[in-house]
Amino acid sequence: MNIRRLLPCALLSLIAAAGAAQAQVKIGVIASSTGVTAQVGIPQKNTVALLPTEIAGQKVEYIVLDDASDPTNAVTAVKKLISENRVDALIGPTTSPAALAMLDFVAEAKTPLLTTVGSSAIVQPMDEKKKWVFKTTQNDDLIAEAVIAHMQSAGVKSVGFIGFNDPYGENWFKVFSALAEKAGIKLVASERFVRTDQSVIGQTLKLMAAKPDAVFIAATGGPAVLPQASLLEKGYKGKLYQTHGVATNDFIKLGGKAVEGTLMAGGPMLVADDLPAGNPIKAVAQGYIKAYEAKYGAGTMSTFGANTFDAGLLLQKAVPQALKAGAPGSAAFRTALRDALEHSREVVGVQGVFTMTPANHNGMDQRARVMMTVKQGRWVPLP
Repeated sequence: MNIRRLLPCALLSLIAAAGAAQAQVKIGVIASSTGVTAQVGIPQKNTVALLPTEIAGQKVEYIVLDDASDPTNAVTAVKKLISENRVDALIGPTTSPAALAMLDFVAEAKTPLLTTVGSSAIVQPMDEKKKWVFKTTQNDDLIAEAVIAHMQSAGVKSVGFIGFNDPYGENWFKVFSALAEKAGIKLVASERFVRTDQSVIGQTLKLMAAKPDAVFIAATGGPAVLPQASLLEKGYKGKLYQTHGVATNDFIKLGGKAVEGTLMAGGPMLVADDLPAGNPIKAVAQGYIKAYEAKYGAGTMSTFGANTFDAGLLLQKAVPQALKAGAPGSAAFRTALRDALEHSREVVGVQGVFTMTPANHNGMDQRARVMMTVKQGRWVPLP
C-alpha cells in the first residue's frame, strides 16, 4: 500500500470535514437559568430544545450560556460566543440591563441579536448599534396603550407607579407616564425597588398615602409579586396592573391569592385556547404549548419561552435568504441574515405577527396583546 498516495486523500477528507463543520449555522443563546431572574430565564433556556436543528439543509448548533441574572456575566458570555464560538446570531438575554450592556459588542461584531427582553429601549430609537438588534417581546408602548385604555374604561382617574430601579422600570415609567398624562390620568406617586429587595414597605406606604385609584407595577418574574403582596397586606383596595413581564403561570403559582384579580395586557399565547378560531396565532401558540408541556410537564409553558421560540421562527425564515449571500461563519452571511430579518413580513409567531422595517425591529401590532386578568388561579381574557 502506498502511504504517500493515501496522504493527500486523507488530507482532503480532513479539509472537507472541517469545511462541513464550519458550514453549520451557530446560534448563541444567553439566558438567566439561575439567579433572581431564573423564573424568566429557565423557560427561555428550555425552549432551545424545541428549535429547529436544521434549516435549508444546514445543521444548526445552539450554544447556551447562563448569565446568572447578572449583566456583567451577560457581557462575558456574549464576548465568548462571538470570539470563541464564532456564532452567526444570538438569542437573549433575559433582562433589559443585560441586553443594553451587550449592544456595543453585538454592533462591533456585526452579529444579529434577537433579544427576548421587555424594554423597547433596546430597539428604539434606531441607530447604528441597534440596527443589529431585533426584539421578540411586545414593545412597552404597545402594552401600555391597552392598559391605559382599560384604566379609562374602568374610571381610573389617578395612578401610582412602582417599578424596578433599572432600565426596565425606567423605560416603563417614561412610556407609561406620558401615555397616562395624555389620557388625563394623574400620576400621583412614583416609587422604585431593586430586583433583589425582600421588602418594599416604605414604597408601599408612600403609594397608599397618595390614594391612587390604581397602582401600576413595572417589574418582571417573581420580584413583581412583592409590591402587589405588600399593597394588599397594607389594605390597598384599588386596581392593580402589571406589565407583560409577569405573563406566566408561575406568577400565579408564586403569588397565590395576592395576585388574584391582577390586570395585565400580555401576549395571546397565555390565553391561546380562548382565542377565536380564525386568529392566525392560535394554532402556532397551541403547537408550542403542546411541544413544551410534552417535554417539561403540564402547566409549565411560559410566554418567556415563547419569545425564544419566536426568535427561532424568525431565524428559520431568514437563514435561507442569508445563505444566498455566503456560508455560515462568514461576515457576508451575518450581514445578509440581519438584512433578511429586517425584511421579515407577516411572520406568525406564538406571541404575535412580525413585520419588521428598518425603523421598527419589533414589528408587532395589536394582534400581539390581549387584556386579561387572573381569575380563580388562571389567566382569562377580558371581554
